[in-house]
Amino acid sequence: MKILIPIVALICGHAAAAQPNIILILADDLGAKEISCYGHEEHRTPNLDRMAAEGVRFETFYANPLCTPTRVALMTGQYGFHNGFLGMADPAFKPAPDSPQSQIGNHFTHADLLKSRGYATALVGKWQLSGELPTLIRDAGFDEYRMWAYDHNLPEGVKHPAHEKALGNACRYWHPSIVENGKYLPTTPSDYGPDLFNDFVIDFARRHKDEPFFVYYTSVLTHNPHLETPDPARPGARWPATFKSNLEYLDHLMGDLLAALKAEGLDERTLIIFIGDNGTGGSGKGTVTELGARVPCIIRGPGVRRGVVSSAVADLTDIMATLADFSGAELPKDRPFDGRSLGPVLRGEKEQHRDWIYSHLDDGRVLRDTRWLLEIAKGGRGEKFFDCGESRDGTGYKDVTNSDDPEVKAARARFAEILASMPEPKPRDGLTPKSQTQIKGERGTKKDRKQGEGAPEERASQPEGRSADHRAARFGARDKNGDGLISHGEFMITLAGNDQDAGEARFKKLDANGDGSLTREEFLGTGTKPK
Repeated sequence: MKILIPIVALICGHAAAAQPNIILILADDLGAKEISCYGHEEHRTPNLDRMAAEGVRFETFYANPLCTPTRVALMTGQYGFHNGFLGMADPAFKPAPDSPQSQIGNHFTHADLLKSRGYATALVGKWQLSGELPTLIRDAGFDEYRMWAYDHNLPEGVKHPAHEKALGNACRYWHPSIVENGKYLPTTPSDYGPDLFNDFVIDFARRHKDEPFFVYYTSVLTHNPHLETPDPARPGARWPATFKSNLEYLDHLMGDLLAALKAEGLDERTLIIFIGDNGTGGSGKGTVTELGARVPCIIRGPGVRRGVVSSAVADLTDIMATLADFSGAELPKDRPFDGRSLGPVLRGEKEQHRDWIYSHLDDGRVLRDTRWLLEIAKGGRGEKFFDCGESRDGTGYKDVTNSDDPEVKAARARFAEILASMPEPKPRDGLTPKSQTQIKGERGTKKDRKQGEGAPEERASQPEGRSADHRAARFGARDKNGDGLISHGEFMITLAGNDQDAGEARFKKLDANGDGSLTREEFLGTGTKPK
C-alpha cells in the first residue's frame, strides 16, 4: 500500500485556466549528441527537430548514467540520496529488497501528483521497476498501462513464446511481450512493439480528450538490440538493423504522435516533454561522465516559447516541479524535492534556471554549472575538473584538474561546498561495493535478468599473436582514467590504427554484455560466459 500523507491540490498563479494535457516521453539509451538539432550530421530526426523549433531545447540537461536511478529520480523528483536509488547493478547502492523504499509504489510519483489535479494517467512502454500483479504499475499512480513485460511480469500461467536471445528477455520489438492493464496481449511475429506502444498513447489521448490527461511514455527505442524496423514508406519492407534506423524510427513515431494530436485538436493543448534516460549505449551509458549524463530535453506546448535554444542548465529532478507548475498541483510538504520548475525559462520570465546540476551512479558523481564540470569516478578512483568555457557538447573542454590558477581553485572550492551540502553517497548497511568484474559476471544470471537487460553474449577469445602480458599492459594504457574499465570513448581514441569501423566492430565483440565498457577480463579474452 502506498505510504502517503493526503495532499491538497491548489491552483498556482501560472496554471492555465484549462489545464494542459501532458505527455512525458523518455527515450531509452539516447544521448543528446545523437539528434540532428543537437548537432549530429548523419542522423535524420526532422520531427524532433520540429518539436525543438516549436518549443525550447535545453543544451545541457542531465539524467543519471544508467536506467533505473534515472527512472526513479524522474518519477519522484529526488536524487538518489533521497529516494534510495543511487545506482542500478550494485546492491550496495540500492534499497534493501525487503524495504518499503525498494517499491516504487511506496513513493510519491509524478502520476500521483497529476491525479491530485484530476488527470487521467497512463504508463506506456518500458517499466523495469518493482511491482506485482494485480497492483503492478497502478500502485504508482497510473489508471491504465500497456507495458513491455519481462517474463516475471506476465500473468500466472502465461508464457510468451519469443525472446531476444537464448535465456534473454521476452521481446520488446518484433513479436513483443505486452501486458495491458493486467492482461496479456497476444502478438505475432509481424507486430512491432514500438508501433503498439505509440498506438496506445494516441488511443488514450483520444479517449480522454475532454479531460486533462497525463501519459508517461517510456519508449523501448533506442535500446539494443538494434533490429530492423518497419519502413514507413513501404509497407512490409524494413529499414536495416542499425542504431541509426532505430533512432530515425523513433523520430517517425514522434511525427505520428504529433499528427494524431493535431487531428484531434490536442496539439496546442498538450505539453510534450522529450528526454533521454542516459547516454547512448556504447558511447557514454554507464560512465560517470557528462557523456553518460547529458541527454536531450525538448519541451513544447501551451505557454512555452517557440524556437528557443536555452543555455540554462537543468536535470531530471526539475521535471516533477515543472509538472506541478503547469498542472496547478502542489507538491506535498512532508518530503524533499530536489528540482525546480522549468516554467520561468519556458515562459520567458527568466533566462537562467539554477546554479548547478547533478548526476550520480553508485558513489560516482557529476556536477556542472554553466562553465565548470566535475567528474568524480566511482570507488574513489580519482576525479577530473574541466573548464568548458561556453561549450556544451564536450568540444574544447580544457582539463584543469591540476591547475593552480586562482580562478580554477575558486571554482573547485565552490563545487566542494555544493557537494558538502548533500549527503555523501555511501553503500547501504555497511555493504561492500562490488567490483565491475563481479557485476558484469552476475548480469547473466537468472536472478539479475529478472530486472535487467538480457543475457551476455559469448566472450571474445584472445587474439592470436598477442601475449597475455602485452594485452594486460595495453589494458592499463587504454584505461585512461584508471577506473578499471575501458569505456567506448577510451577504446576508440587509443586505437592502434585509423580504421574506425574495425574498431567499432572489435569493441562490440569484446563487450560481451553490451554495457558500453570493457573489464580487464573482457579485454584479455579470459572471461567465460556466465552460467
